[in-house]
Amino acid sequence: MAKVLDMPKLSPTMEEGQISVWHKKEGDTIGVDDLLAEVETDKATMEYRSFDKGTILKILTPAGSMVRLGQPVAIIGAPGEDVSALLAKVGGGGGAPAPAPAPKAEAAPAPKAEPAPKAEPAPAPAAAPAPAPAPAPAPAGEPGRVKASPYVRKLARERDLSLAGVTGSGPGGRIVARDLDGLTAAPAQPAATQAPAAPAPAPGELAAPEVRPLSMMRKAIARRLVESKQTVPHFYLTIDVDADPLNALREQINAELAAAAEPGKDATKISINDLLVKACAIALRRVPECNAQYSPDAILVHRRVDISVAVAVPEGLVTPVVRDADRKSITTIAAEIRELAGRAKAKKLKPEEMANGTFSISNLGMYGIDEFSAVINPPEGAILAVGQVRREPVVKGDAVVPGRRLAMTLSCDHRVIDGAVGATFLKALRALIERPMQILVS
Repeated sequence: MAKVLDMPKLSPTMEEGQISVWHKKEGDTIGVDDLLAEVETDKATMEYRSFDKGTILKILTPAGSMVRLGQPVAIIGAPGEDVSALLAKVGGGGGAPAPAPAPKAEAAPAPKAEPAPKAEPAPAPAAAPAPAPAPAPAPAGEPGRVKASPYVRKLARERDLSLAGVTGSGPGGRIVARDLDGLTAAPAQPAATQAPAAPAPAPGELAAPEVRPLSMMRKAIARRLVESKQTVPHFYLTIDVDADPLNALREQINAELAAAAEPGKDATKISINDLLVKACAIALRRVPECNAQYSPDAILVHRRVDISVAVAVPEGLVTPVVRDADRKSITTIAAEIRELAGRAKAKKLKPEEMANGTFSISNLGMYGIDEFSAVINPPEGAILAVGQVRREPVVKGDAVVPGRRLAMTLSCDHRVIDGAVGATFLKALRALIERPMQILVS
């Protein structure tokens, strides 16, 4: 008996998702746990796997569609089974994602005095690409906007293709993955059509901006940052520490690891950030009041030390978590951070790997930033912003000598952490950085 497949909740905070690509097509036989599609949520690109066996009789929401939780996405059943009754029940399935683009597609035909048939052919633009060319030339005043999901844009970058001038076969003319298949031999053609699509502004007019639709991740980042700055009372504490001892320890560790590496294999390398993660974990163990979060009825002081490490990805920022960082060795932390960061950039992190941290570290030193303040990642009580290790003259005794300095700023939730508590934590962290052998033996 035919059955409707709905969009499941693929992450704890997911309210809607965008189908990036279907891995099965109509007529394909599927089994339990088969990969059906990839769905971009607010956290990452998640795998949508089958819970049933059968044949895909109808895909209701094509790639590129925005889908709400519980919305029908496909119908499965026995080969050749009549699904007309189910299609009538779900209203064609793709009705939810299509209405958003539909008004934009209708806007162009409106001047052609054809508003009357608007209700009847509404499904046609979603199924047939015929109306798509009309919107392409019409938005000459809409700065060459390209409608495509982040997944399709990523595919286009990897294949060195331009999406300008491409006719989309998805809802409302949206470009989907299959539309790129015939473009591999003609990457120059879209570039040629791009020039007339963005004419120079007339004298006295402002050039129109490039329109970049918000990804699911960017929407989530915007929502959480507004929540953090509106509901969490931030205050900031900054210290500047002597980074020479920490740098010397790092070089010594890396030299030992290189000497111990097997011939022909790359040696593990330790970064300043790896050492800081371990140092913060030890400092949090010594000052547990900073390893805490606010709740309406109590302050929750964590017994675990799980460090969230900010990782930049093309769509924004994610924070994979190093669990029990106070109990792990430096080499284990280094390997884990690299593995998590690699999967973060490939959008392969699981939701539970980005949740329930107790403290965050954001390091922009690799971008040449000397000092900055970071926004707290709720419900955590604090985040440490780390700048670059700076080479500059320093005073040691009565002499001015070359040295290395490192600035760090602690953003604190004042509901949880008072100034004296935050200062005590930074004092403990400074002691660890300036006498870093403690990091290895604590």
